[in-house]
Amino acid sequence: MGKRFEECLKLIDKNKLYEVKEALEVIEKMPKAKFDETVELHVKLGVDSKHADQQVRGTTVLPHGTGKTLRVLVFAKGPKAEEAQKAGADFVGAEELIPKIEKENWFDYDVIVATPDMMGVVGRLGKVLGPKGLMPNPKSGTVTMDVTKAINEIKSGKVEYRLDKTNIIHLGFGKVSFGAEKLAENYETIMNAIIKAKPAAAKGQYIKSVAISTTMGPGMYIDQK
Repeated sequence: MGKRFEECLKLIDKNKLYEVKEALEVIEKMPKAKFDETVELHVKLGVDSKHADQQVRGTTVLPHGTGKTLRVLVFAKGPKAEEAQKAGADFVGAEELIPKIEKENWFDYDVIVATPDMMGVVGRLGKVLGPKGLMPNPKSGTVTMDVTKAINEIKSGKVEYRLDKTNIIHLGFGKVSFGAEKLAENYETIMNAIIKAKPAAAKGQYIKSVAISTTMGPGMYIDQK
């Protein structure tokens, strides 16, 4: 453990469940890293991700964004490709991008949007894009004819939440520099979205635990009333 991490630990009571605002205020007091750290959320759910009817996945737009400008690649042709360029996509293309991604390992983008007619093309990249979580998906709004809306939402702070194999959702919901007030509003938005996404098949306690931490800092458990 580094000296800074130990200094951060001294500010935390390990036996306490924190109110979210209180935890974010502790984060504000922590010694700063050399970069603007992301504040991360870790939500353990009482579901079993092995069952299709207990999957939890969706998107929401954070009121204050994530603090990160996402680069968007759009797979589209003709008028839809032109629309994507006008809407501010960083890259737009079709079949010609396949060898670039496959052979040149080109990943200078954070999100891929595709029109439905292009999914046959994008599907050929499944083995490459799938493991990186880059595959467009109708559930996350990234397979759509409304490319303008998709690009605008992504650029303005849309985040995707999804369950991992250990039934935990991990995601960043802002930067330390946002301050406790804005981070608390982002936190409420994402937690409300996760609660609304509760599968009908989920039994018993849905939210098992919630913790927040910074990229390089220790975590604190949040009181979920």
